[in-house]
Amino acid sequence: MVITRELDLATQGFTDIQDITTQIQLLIRESELQAGIVTIFCPGSTGGLTTIEYENGALRDFQEVLENLAPLRRDYHHHLRWGDDNGSSHIRAALVGPSLTVPFVGGRLTLGTWQQLIFLDFDTRPRSRKLVVQIMGE
Repeated sequence: MVITRELDLATQGFTDIQDITTQIQLLIRESELQAGIVTIFCPGSTGGLTTIEYENGALRDFQEVLENLAPLRRDYHHHLRWGDDNGSSHIRAALVGPSLTVPFVGGRLTLGTWQQLIFLDFDTRPRSRKLVVQIMGE
């Protein structure tokens, strides 16, 4: 069985990090499936999904590493072509990736003790985001 849902998020941009673990777990519970996988996908090219220990130190470290890899204040060819300011957003999103797949067993995500699912908004303005969530299992 495949169940498709959407998750709505209001984000602040500028590498805003949101813990979506509880929302995804709730969607799995509502599906009544006991075992399978859940895939979360971000339509668009300036958001990403991954896991992290959701605590201030790790979050800040992650934001700083991304700033070192793809600095916000830099001349990107993307800016020249489109006249905008979010070239770093596209690079960061490409590095992190637009989707995440996690198994679940007994109706529960199989995450490690300190592991949470996060959505990152790299754009340079607040956004309304819709994530596509597909729950597949039995």
